[in-house]
Amino acid sequence: MKKNVGFSLVYRDMWQSSGKYVPTVDQLKEVAPAIIDMGCFDRVETNGGAFEQVNLLFGENPNKAVREWTAPFQKAGIKTHMLERGLNGLRMNPVPADVRELMYKVKKAQGTDISRSFCGLNDHRNLKLSVEYAKKAGMISQVALSITNSPVHTVDYYMGIVDKVVEYGCDEICLKDMAGIGRPAFLAELTARIKKQYPSLTVQYHGHCGPGFSPASMLEVARAGADFLDVAVEPLSWGKVHPDVITIREMLKADGFQVKDLNMNAYMEVRSLTQKYIDDFLGYWIDPNNSHMSSLLVGCGLPGGMMGSMMADLKGFHGAINASLRSQGKAELTLDQLMVMLFQEVEYVWPRLGYPPLVTPFSQYVKNTALMNLMNLLKGQPRWTTIDKDTWNMILGRMGQLPGPLDPEIIALAKQKGLEFYTGNPQSEFPDELDRFRAEMKENGWDFGQDDEELFEFAMHERQYRDYKSGVAKERFNKDLEAAKAKAGAPVIVTRPVIEVPKVDIEAIQRQYPDAIPVQAPVKGQMLWGIDVDDASTAPVVGTQVTVGEPMGYVQTYYGMEEILPLSDGRIAATLVKQGENVVKGEIVAFIQK
Repeated sequence: MKKNVGFSLVYRDMWQSSGKYVPTVDQLKEVAPAIIDMGCFDRVETNGGAFEQVNLLFGENPNKAVREWTAPFQKAGIKTHMLERGLNGLRMNPVPADVRELMYKVKKAQGTDISRSFCGLNDHRNLKLSVEYAKKAGMISQVALSITNSPVHTVDYYMGIVDKVVEYGCDEICLKDMAGIGRPAFLAELTARIKKQYPSLTVQYHGHCGPGFSPASMLEVARAGADFLDVAVEPLSWGKVHPDVITIREMLKADGFQVKDLNMNAYMEVRSLTQKYIDDFLGYWIDPNNSHMSSLLVGCGLPGGMMGSMMADLKGFHGAINASLRSQGKAELTLDQLMVMLFQEVEYVWPRLGYPPLVTPFSQYVKNTALMNLMNLLKGQPRWTTIDKDTWNMILGRMGQLPGPLDPEIIALAKQKGLEFYTGNPQSEFPDELDRFRAEMKENGWDFGQDDEELFEFAMHERQYRDYKSGVAKERFNKDLEAAKAKAGAPVIVTRPVIEVPKVDIEAIQRQYPDAIPVQAPVKGQMLWGIDVDDASTAPVVGTQVTVGEPMGYVQTYYGMEEILPLSDGRIAATLVKQGENVVKGEIVAFIQK
């Protein structure tokens, strides 16, 4: 008889791999008993990642959500786990060490047993404090290896990271196959090596379905000695998310593994409640394409969740690219042709940027660079003409060490621009900040919360926490929900006048300025060229000089302001969107003439 294999329900990731939001705390408390009654789970992923931030976007208290959501699992003896991003903690940018340390104390006190820590670059230096702080707080420290498929990401490469984090004191290893492109045989070999070298180390596998390898990978890692597998339940299983527990359980059972019984009545209740939450309001932010797997993801290696944003980018640039091609006397391209070309450009760019694992945010950097390369090439300009500030920070080592060597052309370009490479510890660049937040909370008369949990939320998500405290977050979410219902055909109360905006002939602009570079809205929201949202005449003057890395406008989103950054120095040739108008991610809002 083969060994036991346990299952973890990644209920948080099921939602956040599907859409923008997660269920409310009341909904989570409602579904928890049915999850427990299924009887097949040893673990449940309850929080971490964007979970706390999403609660702030709702205008709700994330600390209340974590405590009440983890409580029933604690009582039932089911381990709870969270996801955190190493140097970036629970956000997308680096976090000071004192805030990181407080995070583990707070999450342990709130009922989270296991901290799953990953670094998008697999830099063990970014994980050292994660291990030490988790252990100090009494949590189980699980280090996640960001799995990808490249010549430099060998078994020996990953074992080098395992050796370091074991030295730091971690208890478990997770194979985080975020794009689902890890090859089954490779994952099995890696699992076997870990188990042989560290027999007492628990190994857990997390693999998205995207390109279709995941079930085979699960069987192979189980055969190689993995202890736990991450699974999902309908209606949020498969597609770009995770395999369903029913299939994986039956597959392992047929292979001779010992697996727990599954209560199908409870499964159907979890399924029904999950669908109810989708129907209630969460489904407004779930892309239907998330339910589809795609073999196109095998070659480019991008996470499945990026397909939607990639297609939005391509649609935004499609007209501009074809206008440029026409001006050159060349044939236009279909959207499918552009998609294949972009995938091929990702495959070209990725190794030359040092093979960063294609996980957030590094997958976005690679994709954005490939997109700008493609646009420049189609206009007869050289590659690498446009690289944004964040990508340069990755290239220069300010976020950690890249897995592979940079192409000499990239190194030469950096030197040409007078940029310096950084070899120090990334954490050293971000000094402690808790004292600043303590002082402001005292000045405002804000409660620090049980176990300093409110202090932690303020320090971790400063902008979103301010909006939560002021009530702005709740107001924005309600407006966002009204807009989503209106788009879906549901009745909605209009709370402000709509500014009529004349249609803009993008192709005419492209004919006039064939070398113009589009400026896209980075997110969905309300266009702000100026501070006064009701001033419809506000917009940058045509001819105004703009500079790469400096904001030329903003998008007011449900969580705060996002900068609109031009991808090239130049002058504004045209603006397409007026002040206060709603825009969608990838929409062209202006053109820059170099």
